[in-house]
Amino acid sequence: MVLGGVDLTSPVQATEAINSIIASFGQIDVLMNIAGGFRWETVGASDLALWERMHHMNLVTTLNASKAVLPHLLARRSGRIVNVGANGALKAMAGMGAYAASKSAVHRLTEALAEETKGAGVTVNAVLPSILDTPANRADMPDADFNLWVKPAALAEVMMFLAGPEAAVITGALLPVTGGV
Repeated sequence: MVLGGVDLTSPVQATEAINSIIASFGQIDVLMNIAGGFRWETVGASDLALWERMHHMNLVTTLNASKAVLPHLLARRSGRIVNVGANGALKAMAGMGAYAASKSAVHRLTEALAEETKGAGVTVNAVLPSILDTPANRADMPDADFNLWVKPAALAEVMMFLAGPEAAVITGALLPVTGGV
């Protein structure tokens, strides 16, 4: 099943998407919140629109999808939510104010949801990648040492671990995935 064109900044569309998946498959076991984005811009040069865009892309999408799936996971007393935070939100660098603030909010949401679901069979964790080795990042930073960056497949493996049965005792973790950076 492929669902396209879902605006996860809309609580209604997020709920409809989750309900559609459950209608097709009978249940949902794992939600991986990977929607998001980055924009480098200094605080002094940025405007409120950038901050709102980062907030919506990184936090609101995670919040809406999590709220939509949570009743289903709690009813089954089983499930995993894995969020993508950012290592750069632990200590923001120049030009990362809006991004780091929005990803820091994802970290706090992860912790709060983990506390709210303790003992209910649901775990909530986040991975905190550094620079991902993507074509866009290579184009933006052509002189960097790409070997130090996190490969998307490696990040996916960590996320799959957090989604699996071996991680049943881990909740509220903010797991750095930083490669050689």
